[in-house]
Amino acid sequence: MSHEHPHAAEAAGGRRRPRVVVLGGGFGGVYSALALEKLLGARDDFEIALVNRENYFVFQPMLPEVISGTIGVTDVVSPIRRLLPRTTLHLRDVEAVDLERRRVVLSPGFRAHAHEIEYDHLVLALGNVTDFRGLTGLPEHALPFKNLGDALTLRNHVIRCLAEAAVEEHDAELRRELLTFVVAGGGFSGVEVAAELNDFVRAVLPQYRGLRAEELRVVLLHSQERILPEMAESLALFAQRILMKRGVELRLKTRLAAATGTAAVLGGGERIMTRTLVSTVPSSPHPLVERLGLPMAKGRVVTNGELEVEGHPGVWAVGDCARVMTPDGQPAPPTAQHAIREGTLVAHNIAASLRGGVRRVFAFKGLGKMGSLGHRSAVAEVFGVRLSGFPAWWLWRTVYLMKMPGWGRRLKVAIAWTLDLVLPPDLVQLRVGGTRGLSREHYEPGQEVFRQGELGDRLYLILSGEVEVVREEKRERRVIARLGPGQWFGEMAILQMTIRSASVRCVAPLDVLSLPREEFGVLATHLPDLRQRFDTLAAERQRAPAPVSSAVVGGGPARDVGV
Repeated sequence: MSHEHPHAAEAAGGRRRPRVVVLGGGFGGVYSALALEKLLGARDDFEIALVNRENYFVFQPMLPEVISGTIGVTDVVSPIRRLLPRTTLHLRDVEAVDLERRRVVLSPGFRAHAHEIEYDHLVLALGNVTDFRGLTGLPEHALPFKNLGDALTLRNHVIRCLAEAAVEEHDAELRRELLTFVVAGGGFSGVEVAAELNDFVRAVLPQYRGLRAEELRVVLLHSQERILPEMAESLALFAQRILMKRGVELRLKTRLAAATGTAAVLGGGERIMTRTLVSTVPSSPHPLVERLGLPMAKGRVVTNGELEVEGHPGVWAVGDCARVMTPDGQPAPPTAQHAIREGTLVAHNIAASLRGGVRRVFAFKGLGKMGSLGHRSAVAEVFGVRLSGFPAWWLWRTVYLMKMPGWGRRLKVAIAWTLDLVLPPDLVQLRVGGTRGLSREHYEPGQEVFRQGELGDRLYLILSGEVEVVREEKRERRVIARLGPGQWFGEMAILQMTIRSASVRCVAPLDVLSLPREEFGVLATHLPDLRQRFDTLAAERQRAPAPVSSAVVGGGPARDVGV
């Protein structure tokens, strides 16, 4: 029983009421709990608990509009406590599920004591997660687009890129990188992100003096022959024409292979130089689901027609993490409309199990598919009718507006949409995160980590790969050292509060840990031995008469690499 909820009501005889625990606050989880509350009614013969990291529900279909500011950040979220007044909400991460003891183990709160919840019925609605494993450089440099934080981060990043490009007068290459935006993935999410991003940067361009429309470049990468493979070919081709007409560059049959801080590396080795790479693929099962040992197929939990997990009575699965079969024998697609119906059906079947009654089988075939293309255009296929352009856009907005939970939220969104027709886009940059601390970075051969003459702002420790240190003197460039794993560089400019005295260029695929100047200063201040070691090395470098290669240096940095 939960240690933090001793007030939970108990049935006569000292036994607690049956408890339904829902893991996940997406469409599947929230609508399961909503339906359970309706079925609970006045009988109050079971209790409901929902576990989610955030205390809000995100209306995912409208998330791309946060990028352009068409609707406000809080307009796409609804407080779970208001949606589910009779559900106990646990704002925790799920650490483990004990299927034998029928307990869920949650992460600690303010105090590190055990927090477990017993369950009689468990609903798995954890969805999937962004997975960059095996994709070189993407975990370090690609921007995912999965949740509200991702959308806000992308919006802030794009505004910063535009602001920096507007005042960049010395480095034409950097200016091009700042004004190039790459989106990987041509499904619904990728297309909608690319469309909103393209509309936004072109709409706000007049507010930046010195920027020209021909400098902007928005690129959509997709590995297949056409975007929106879920849609009919005619609608997908319409979407392609609309995006290209509005300035989006489509790169079809093109796979993203790797990423660095300044480039998207394509499958054939081509590089698109950019400071903004958004990846809407790939996704993988939630790590917890993978660890449970439940029957899986193609990364999703196998359920029967009633959405109960095969071989595990009382364990149910809905949404993106569940393999639910539709009446035509195909797995249900990971869409909101299916997750909502699955959650409602699970609630009915759980109530039937607790109270006695007839369970139902999932029989929803889907109402259709819709995708926004921005700028009052969309594609839709509803009840077999295909629409495109403005009619599809009007239908898209109408349907999703009515699906939003709560009339107050619908009213806010409707007002925001109306004001967007007459007011210019908002350029407020909300800095909600902290400073960029210790981070991991990836570079490809030929790329420069930093250049001679730049300000010294970070210290680098090589994890794998190799770099060469190049110094330019009297218009001549010479390699003064090569550094490998376990060595570091970049501290001289920080210690002496000066500019870089050499450039560092990647020779073999490179992974480094980089530490900002501020954090390095804190360490050096509070660890006198560390500061003394770096000062000693700095003095040795100043006295070094000749270059020392990394092969000679061993575990430390080359003595004469003053960068």
